[in-house]
Amino acid sequence: MPPPRKCDQETQARAGRMYADRLPEAVISQLKARQQVGELLGINPATLQNWFRRAQGKGTTPVAGKPRDEEHARLRREVAQLKRTNEIR
Repeated sequence: MPPPRKCDQETQARAGRMYADRLPEAVISQLKARQQVGELLGINPATLQNWFRRAQGKGTTPVAGKPRDEEHARLRREVAQLKRTNEIR
């Protein structure tokens, strides 16, 4: 059995972006998203799960490295501003 291969930060970030892109669709589960990404990149879905959990434990998303709550708050503010803009017109 070959030794496990180590993936660099760039590969982990790419996997995180691919995983995050599949989640908002809400058509598939987190497990299915990990399986799809793992199949495309040749990485075990359990390894992907470990990466994503580790990233969440640090308070970051696997994608951008920003705290998830800050990103959500920023998006909520942006949506509210766009709604106000549309009401004025």
